[in-house]
Amino acid sequence: MTDDSGTSFPDKISDLQLPGAGAARRRREADLRKFVDYWSAMRRGGDVPLRTEIDPRGIESLLGNAFIVEKVAPGIARLRIAGTHLSDVMGMEVRGMPLSALIAPEDRAQLADAMVELFERPATLRLDLTAPAGIRRPALAATLIVLPLRSDLGDISRALGCFVTDGPIGATPRRFGIVECQVTPVDLTDATAPGFSEEQAPLEPPAPKARHERPAPLSHPSERPYLRLVHSD
Repeated sequence: MTDDSGTSFPDKISDLQLPGAGAARRRREADLRKFVDYWSAMRRGGDVPLRTEIDPRGIESLLGNAFIVEKVAPGIARLRIAGTHLSDVMGMEVRGMPLSALIAPEDRAQLADAMVELFERPATLRLDLTAPAGIRRPALAATLIVLPLRSDLGDISRALGCFVTDGPIGATPRRFGIVECQVTPVDLTDATAPGFSEEQAPLEPPAPKARHERPAPLSHPSERPYLRLVHSD
């Protein structure tokens, strides 16, 4: 289905179709499904998982392709943790860089719009990417998955991602154009609202109302009587 902007919303983010063929592609598809399934399993109570709940052992098969980003501004996310494959593709250390560094400049606005959806809606992202051929650079296809996470403060300002390429990298850095961007809203219908998970205390009877004593006598004609409150025990 699509929203008003024409963005495609697949029914399931696990409906992945990576470029390539044969056994290698099937292994990548299986690994990516396990990656998404792990994130889904961390949705305790149907909510977005906490960053602290992510265990690297749960995504071991794609650990070199995995990353965690932090929202630093609307549509902009910075790489806090990145697997070695991202550095291999860029030819440099990528920690601290924006995720958009992987994307061709002309498509970064589209990525920014998708990242706004991810953090605000929230939603999951899948981007099919391609890098054109050039001198010592074969054409390269890739898939980028980004899944929202909550920070220690409970806000959705982190995301878990995976970046997989198909074929030799060639000369670096490589930057990718967006072939297709799929945004899938996260269903929070069954999520437990913060503050409502604990058992509510029984209602106490209302406290007795205060009694009003007679006003004190006027000590001066210009003075006004005052009320003194006496609380009954």
